[in-house]
Amino acid sequence: MLIVEQLLLMSVLIRAEQPVCKRQGNAQLSEFSKDGDLKIGGIFTFYTGYNGVIPQFNRLPPLLKCKDINYRELKFAYTMIFAIEEINKNPSILPNHTVGYEIFNACGFSNILQSALTLYNGQAAFIDERNCTKANSVQAIIGHSGSTPTIGIARITGRFHIPTISHFATCACLSNRKEFPSFFRTIPSDYYQSRALAQLVKHFGWTWVGALSNDNDYGKNGIATFIKAAQEEGICIEYSEAFESTGSKTSLTKILDIIRSSTSKVIMAFMSHREIKILVDELYRQNITGMQWIGSDAWITDDSLEDSLGHTLLIGSIGFTVRNAQIPGLGPFLQEVNPSQFPNSMFLKKFWGSVFECSFSPNKTQRKCNGSEHLKYVKHPFTDVSDLRFTNNVFKAVYAVAHALHNLLSCKQQEGPFTNATCAQPSTVQPWQVLQYLQNVNFSINGGETLFFDSNGDSPARYELVNLQKVRKGTMELATIGYYDATQHRGQEFTINNVEIIWGGGYMSVPVSLCSESCPLGTRKAVLKGRPICCYDCIPCPPGEISNATDSSDCLKCPFGYWSNNRGDECIIKTVEFLSFTEMMGIILMMFGLLGAFLTVFVFVVFFHYRDTPIVKANNSELSFLLLFSLTLCFLCSLTFIGRPTEWSCMLRHTAFGITFVLCLSCVLGKTIVVLMAFKATLPGTKVMKWFGPPQQRLSVLAFTLVQVIICVLWLTISPPIPYMNINSNREKNILECHLGSAVGFWAVLGYIGLLAILCFILAFLARKLPDNFNEAKFITFSMLIFCAVWTAFIPAYVSTPGKFTVAVEIFAILASSYSLLICIFFPKCFVILLRPDANTKNNLLRKVPH
Repeated sequence: MLIVEQLLLMSVLIRAEQPVCKRQGNAQLSEFSKDGDLKIGGIFTFYTGYNGVIPQFNRLPPLLKCKDINYRELKFAYTMIFAIEEINKNPSILPNHTVGYEIFNACGFSNILQSALTLYNGQAAFIDERNCTKANSVQAIIGHSGSTPTIGIARITGRFHIPTISHFATCACLSNRKEFPSFFRTIPSDYYQSRALAQLVKHFGWTWVGALSNDNDYGKNGIATFIKAAQEEGICIEYSEAFESTGSKTSLTKILDIIRSSTSKVIMAFMSHREIKILVDELYRQNITGMQWIGSDAWITDDSLEDSLGHTLLIGSIGFTVRNAQIPGLGPFLQEVNPSQFPNSMFLKKFWGSVFECSFSPNKTQRKCNGSEHLKYVKHPFTDVSDLRFTNNVFKAVYAVAHALHNLLSCKQQEGPFTNATCAQPSTVQPWQVLQYLQNVNFSINGGETLFFDSNGDSPARYELVNLQKVRKGTMELATIGYYDATQHRGQEFTINNVEIIWGGGYMSVPVSLCSESCPLGTRKAVLKGRPICCYDCIPCPPGEISNATDSSDCLKCPFGYWSNNRGDECIIKTVEFLSFTEMMGIILMMFGLLGAFLTVFVFVVFFHYRDTPIVKANNSELSFLLLFSLTLCFLCSLTFIGRPTEWSCMLRHTAFGITFVLCLSCVLGKTIVVLMAFKATLPGTKVMKWFGPPQQRLSVLAFTLVQVIICVLWLTISPPIPYMNINSNREKNILECHLGSAVGFWAVLGYIGLLAILCFILAFLARKLPDNFNEAKFITFSMLIFCAVWTAFIPAYVSTPGKFTVAVEIFAILASSYSLLICIFFPKCFVILLRPDANTKNNLLRKVPH
């Protein structure tokens, strides 16, 4: 007996010396579990809300605090089980090894983190192993669906290098490899979704939108990326607000007031299904409608929306979601689910009771569940496998871990990635070892879809653009209307199918959501001070500039030789303007010029016919005929100013005009001198006429004219007039005119004409009171007065008149001065010759006139 007691004492002492690791506190129990050589953990939330109490560590059981079963999350968990069982049956993946699982139903942030710690620490209360280095932990964790809980999980697991793969956490912040070194996901990052949503908004022409989000990491990061991408696309955000389902009523009321008073008709909702349900229910109660919703993938395909009061407001919503897929065999597997598979799962019994309206506990109001019910005979969202977008992400996540484990265990010694090129031992596979292989997995699944992870742990970003077309009891009808593939070249990522779209807010066509109406062609946008760039006025483009696209920011200058049309939307070739024979002004001036020439010829004929009469002889017939000839040339030279300017016409018009007028004025000057000399010659002893007889008269005319000819020759030699396209004086037309060449030459010609005209005027003025029945000096004075007045007025008019009117002014001056000479000098004589022949006698001509 003593010997036995001694042996017992020794065993106790030996055991007391053996190091033992003991759990502090109770481990959280998993919902579904199965043993295996290797084990994968899973964390899901089978409920959508709480009964007003936020879960805390080691407090009331989750079932007392959570409500509203989330069938999609339950399907995620069973898809994980299905994938693991499929892997265990597959001899090509992990042969001779079985995979087990620990799946937690964690409701509330604290319980989610507690589940993650439990998966790492294991379930055993004691670990009897020297140095306490081995824990009963999983090789990888699948989950969670929410971004904020996943951030908490990834921070914990990252410290211990435990691979964590999420199927639904899309927050772009999780791509930070420094902060989350062991995180992976089989769903694209919100960075790509947010940019895709911005391109979607731009595609439909919505430049004025509202933005709502969850007040958590998922919502804040997602909406911040969307706003940045939207601004790059030229889209303005009217408002950006955030709230949480567990937040205060005040924040929700504020958002409702903003939506009610806003002018934007499109709302980008970057939030979860819980928040969107609360929001649309309240909008429905307050009858706030007429909105086009754009949804993130967290709610756009969530079946639980069908239970919301305001689900009809969401019909017509569009948004991106991961591509749909088929998982062969999953449907029959889900139909075989039964509470007997996991007898310790209280949740599974509650789920069963909700599906078949029975209870496993005696209840007067409900029949007792007998376990013989079968899901195959009911239509339920849990067994519906028509939409497996996010479910397929769980499936891929399990297979990613399986392939990493397979590659790890297929390692050959001396070729391994670990110290001294060693490989991991099957009995001691550690999570950090799996992590190295998980980064390099690359495999195909489900009909050729390839899965790999980039350096940030993200999978390729590929989306379907879906349109929520109907919401019925138990189903949500979605239509795929487009695709987005971030692996394509820039500008080619987004495509739209030719599918009829149901629009939200009761719109029959694409809704319009603009702060300001589009600026039509011919106008540009002018941003209003203090308002976003999408709020603007439309200002017409100035002359010479156009905008040939709607909503132009700037007007474009028309190229050389072009001008804007009246609408300001097109540049047209400028019309070439010159005084032509076909336009009314040219025709009138031409007719007056020809009429003047005809009248001059008529006077010439009259004078020639009555050349032997006293009045013709007394008025120096030779100078009169030369004057009439020069006047005819003056009238005809006006025609050279009409028509398209050419090199010859430009040189001819000014020189012909200058020479003929000088010839004309030289004759007038000669006639004036003759009159003066004639009366001076009547005085006794005066021999003046001997010095200014016909030869001297011809010589003086020739000399005066020769001076003008010399001026014109010099002008044409040094810098002649040439055709010139004037594009500056008139913005709408190109004026084809004769460039003067040498301005000095032009003004020298005019100045010489003016000098002769003034000289004629002075001499005629001096002789105006000489006694004569037909005092020619008086008529010359009057004609020169008109001549000088016309050309004095011509100078400012010529300088200031634009375009073809400059030529018209010059022609008018020529015609007016020519007519003044013709009418004032010759018409009185023609009147006497033709109508007063009795006065055309020598006696009448020589009769003394009283002083």
